[in-house]
Amino acid sequence: MPPHDTDFLEHWQHPLVRDLAWLLLAPDLLALAWPGRPTRAALGLGSIEALRGYLDTQAALPEALETKAGAPGATRLGHYHERLWQHLLETAPTTRLLAHNLPIARERRTLGELDLLYRNDGDRTPVHLEVAIKFYLGLPEGPGEAHDQARWIGPGGLDSLAIKRAHLERHQLPMADMPEAQLAMSQRLGVAFGGRLHQRLAMPGVLFYPYRHQVPAPRQAHPAHQRGLWLHWRDWPSIAATLPAQTRGTCMGKPHWLAPPRQEALMPLTALSAWLDRHFASGGAPRQIALHDPVRGWRRLFVVDDAWPRQVPLPPGPS
Repeated sequence: MPPHDTDFLEHWQHPLVRDLAWLLLAPDLLALAWPGRPTRAALGLGSIEALRGYLDTQAALPEALETKAGAPGATRLGHYHERLWQHLLETAPTTRLLAHNLPIARERRTLGELDLLYRNDGDRTPVHLEVAIKFYLGLPEGPGEAHDQARWIGPGGLDSLAIKRAHLERHQLPMADMPEAQLAMSQRLGVAFGGRLHQRLAMPGVLFYPYRHQVPAPRQAHPAHQRGLWLHWRDWPSIAATLPAQTRGTCMGKPHWLAPPRQEALMPLTALSAWLDRHFASGGAPRQIALHDPVRGWRRLFVVDDAWPRQVPLPPGPS
């Protein structure tokens, strides 16, 4: 295993390469019955030497990655995450990307799409990979029991871990078994598709635990899932007073919510506090904050206004 991922990332300065490195190291949020992400070994990047060499190559010639990632200034996190996976499967030593965003239709009505189809060297059976990246905040009180996935909601209050997990398990992954999907894959691959298919799910992200409450991890949480803290704006002075004097930080802007920023981009804690004060004085949107100090390294926070959450999504209905 590499050293702690946020230390490992410091070798690369390009923000897209840092995000790609984070993607290769971050565990999934959930441990489900479906097979998880492709392993680094399956990508031909199992050793530290291979991983470093691959990332060094991306940093030396970043144009293909920059083109794939999309226009500068685009903020759609989900699209950006998908494009990183497309680039990874196109350029990793032992995989070949066959298709992405493959539409599935019935009588001119679109039913959905398959995120990624790829093939591993030495295996003729294609792999269908669904990808999602999520950042959820845990509620001390809410729907269901203490460990219910419905208590973990997005910063905008429109989505929950329970809703996303249900959509992936009930719709996205089973869609590959539909006759329409089999036909679409046969047409894209240029050969009659026999129905044999490996399926995987990649769902990295961060779960943010409440600052003033102890809550358990959600049901099915991956044991190594990445963690942060969330707090209301009124609690910022309290937590800021506990931080070492050398702490620096910044607001992480979409779509670069994956890897922490370069340390050169950080501002002193006093300047960050002033920025947050201006932002939340007018009821600003939730903000993800990266903090760094020489003793404890990197930490992630989500700061939300004092009225958050304004809405909590209902749990998904029975299947």
